[in-house]
Amino acid sequence: MQTRLTLDQVNQIVNNLHHDPFEILGCHPLKKKGKVQQWVVRAYLPKADQAWVVLPQQRKEYQMESIHHPNFFECIINASELANYQFRVKSGEHEQVIYDTYAFYSPKLTDLDVHLFSEGNHHRIYEKLGAHVTNVNGVKGVYFALWAPHARNVSVIGDFNSWDGREHQMRKRFNSIWELFIPGLDFGTAYKYEVKNGEGHIYEKTDPYGFQQEPRPKTASIVADLDSYQWQDDQWLEKRRQSEPLKEAISVYEVHLGSWLHGSMDEKPQCFQGEAEGVPVSEWKPEARFLTYYELAEKLIPYVKELGYTHIELLPVAEHPFDGSWGYQVTGYYAPTSRHGNPQDFMYFVDQCHQNGIGVLVDWVPGHFPKDGHGLAYFDGTHLYEHEDSRKGEHKEWGTLIFNYGRHEVRNFLVANALFWCDKYHIDGIRVDAVASMLYLDYARKDGEWLPNQYGGRENLEAADFIRQVNSLMFSYFPGTLSIAEESTAWPMVSWPTYVGGLGFNLKWNMGWMHDILDYFSMDAWFRQFHQNNVTFSMWYHHSENFMLALSHDEVVHGKSSIIGKMPGDEWQKFANVRALFAYMFAHPGKKTMFMSMEFGQWDEWNVWTDLQWPLLEFEKHQQLKLFFAELNSVYKNEPALFERDFEQEGFQWIDCSDNRHSVVAFLRRAIDPNEFLLVICNFTPQPHSHYRIGVPEAGFYTEVFNSDARKYGGANMGNLGGKWTDEWWFHNYPSSLDLCLPPLGVLILKLDREKTIQAIEQSL
Repeated sequence: MQTRLTLDQVNQIVNNLHHDPFEILGCHPLKKKGKVQQWVVRAYLPKADQAWVVLPQQRKEYQMESIHHPNFFECIINASELANYQFRVKSGEHEQVIYDTYAFYSPKLTDLDVHLFSEGNHHRIYEKLGAHVTNVNGVKGVYFALWAPHARNVSVIGDFNSWDGREHQMRKRFNSIWELFIPGLDFGTAYKYEVKNGEGHIYEKTDPYGFQQEPRPKTASIVADLDSYQWQDDQWLEKRRQSEPLKEAISVYEVHLGSWLHGSMDEKPQCFQGEAEGVPVSEWKPEARFLTYYELAEKLIPYVKELGYTHIELLPVAEHPFDGSWGYQVTGYYAPTSRHGNPQDFMYFVDQCHQNGIGVLVDWVPGHFPKDGHGLAYFDGTHLYEHEDSRKGEHKEWGTLIFNYGRHEVRNFLVANALFWCDKYHIDGIRVDAVASMLYLDYARKDGEWLPNQYGGRENLEAADFIRQVNSLMFSYFPGTLSIAEESTAWPMVSWPTYVGGLGFNLKWNMGWMHDILDYFSMDAWFRQFHQNNVTFSMWYHHSENFMLALSHDEVVHGKSSIIGKMPGDEWQKFANVRALFAYMFAHPGKKTMFMSMEFGQWDEWNVWTDLQWPLLEFEKHQQLKLFFAELNSVYKNEPALFERDFEQEGFQWIDCSDNRHSVVAFLRRAIDPNEFLLVICNFTPQPHSHYRIGVPEAGFYTEVFNSDARKYGGANMGNLGGKWTDEWWFHNYPSSLDLCLPPLGVLILKLDREKTIQAIEQSL
């Protein structure tokens, strides 16, 4: 048989050197005689001894012959068309019938897609790159697309081809995108990309846009279905769309799913979407396993709902390799961790949260990524996602790499990822980790270890522009969502809108308040009189940003002790201090975040390998503390004065911040309704104060809405018998005042009872 191919052309395929195998493989027209077309069909089948072309509709077979290589086959066929032909392949005693991958070509990426992607503005690029089940010419399969501009060759590998990169070589388009449709594959297929660089070195990479990964220690991506889940949260999403979150109560329960609670290996995991993504028994103690997303929905959601939190914040659910971590070294930005189940299981968890009135936030990590060989590092044989110069591209302190925010496609990868979680998983917001490390070129670097920006400064201007793009797009596409910055520096206008020059977050963690207040509560109460500024200083700068007060996971690790463990005094004082701390936190302007276990007074630091100390809830003091948080959340959500004007100066007013001798502060919180306000008095010493006088703006009866020292919370039950009438006694620049009993290490919240006051006035007339 005469062939039109040279030995060099065949060798390009055999040695995986061709940038476009479609030019050689598949079917190609030769000459036409009337209605009959002559075709040449070529195939490279590395494991085949013999091969035939099968025309199912004509019930005909044509034997193929080897040319130049024993596994490179060719035959010529006379037929009007060659639609959906197949190969019958024989290898030893094994025989199978398969479709020819190179007979199918239906690219999903258009010129417009690539143009938008190359300028960093393709907001749904995850629908084009990655792995997508589709039909081509009536045949079901998976379309793969990968951005790897500097790779010499790329192949799709998996169980379907024995992880052999010679079988499914991809086609390079637009000088940067590799594509291939593989017929016969479906959801659940495990795959990777075999990437060969210009020097011939081979890297096996997880799909950057992969929607699911195998449970560790395996690292392959899995073709996943994100579109068939039937959501039941339309009412929640519509309510969110019309909301003004800065004027609403936001109380966040921060959770590390892997250590909140484990299940027993003796129990069968609950999973109704199919088989649970199991964890190999060899990796766990016999008595422990991760809960599935279904089990978490059954156990975690009622618990959070009982305590009254408005949101759950999940430490990174994006796939990461190491169990013993917070999950901040992400290897699968588009894949929820398979430790607890598959993507649809996670959708169910979020859906159930919404149906129970709880929002879901995820920690998002666009600041750095790990060096794991299957991840983004040195992706196509070059520094594709990271900076080439380690002075800009590496966090040596963390052993991680830094995204190159100046490369449009890298920025697009991250921008689309933030939108992806809201789009496909209905997430209600993101908490962006380590923002300071992104904003400053000299972050954790010594002199000479960093490069200045184009103006000679230390600011990472490209990262700042990237952050602005994320936030402006997120609020545009998904109104009512939250974007929260963990940012600890003096970078201005972090939570201001982008149109006035801000970074565009709508909330920023108040790290200064956190450090000041924990230092204050960690010291013996006698010394607090000398550190009143720790309590009051935050209000000097509070209205410069939209702050969230956070006592997070960072405060209960690395030898810092648990929250209750930080408190001075005997056991009674420790619990009272915790109640005073959080009551003050919830009364202080700003939204709230607290880490799991703080709500019942765990004594130990967080430990990733164990559950929270749930047995403590068998003891009355810990039960009482849990009740305290449930009722504190209830008061917080039901009193508009505590949240409506968090970020307006008119929402807060000191009554007395200078009584450092008694370590007492008193202030007002005001709602949008001018008649709505609360009086808050905090006594931060174990010494109760009777007949403590506080000036108030209006005369009348003040109901004691909340008392952190109540007996039901484990306190001494000192208070004001449910409320007090004012006296006509000028105090604190007000004509009326209250004679109060301040409980030890206690916080009081009082509210003017207008109805009772009016009734008393009418009766007196």
